[in-house]
Amino acid sequence: MTENNEKTTIVLFSGELDKAIAAFIIANGAAAYDHEVTIFFTFWGLNALRKDEQAVVKKGFLETMFAKMMPRGPNKLGLSKMNFGGMGSKMIKHVMKKHNALSLPELIELAKEQGVKLVACTMTMDLLGLQKEELMEGIEFAGVAAYLGDATDAKVNLFI
Repeated sequence: MTENNEKTTIVLFSGELDKAIAAFIIANGAAAYDHEVTIFFTFWGLNALRKDEQAVVKKGFLETMFAKMMPRGPNKLGLSKMNFGGMGSKMIKHVMKKHNALSLPELIELAKEQGVKLVACTMTMDLLGLQKEELMEGIEFAGVAAYLGDATDAKVNLFI
């Protein structure tokens, strides 16, 4: 990271495609302006960090049910409005591709390349029964205290 001391933090609470895309566009924009950027993923926002493929991990009944009901990875997220059983997501992805906009997986990779800190909330992981093996590589794991440490010094703090 740079010595600029400009910081931006984002809490990604939503597991919806359009909101995750917005969070990553803002994060990448802030990183391009030399901000230190942290995205803290909690509750449904953690689904954006899930691996596409199923990880072999031991779970209890409730954790298994959560895993089956939640979308697995950035390619499976639905829209917040006009999802129409997944058709809306396909339409927005088509429009984005037509306009040469980066897809959510590409935005995530760009964020990693720019040094955006991606932090999975460990308390939420425990509540939902998610394990580190189920989440993509290159992310950090921490609790709310770590996020608050970053947010305290930031000029921009967003909740999406």
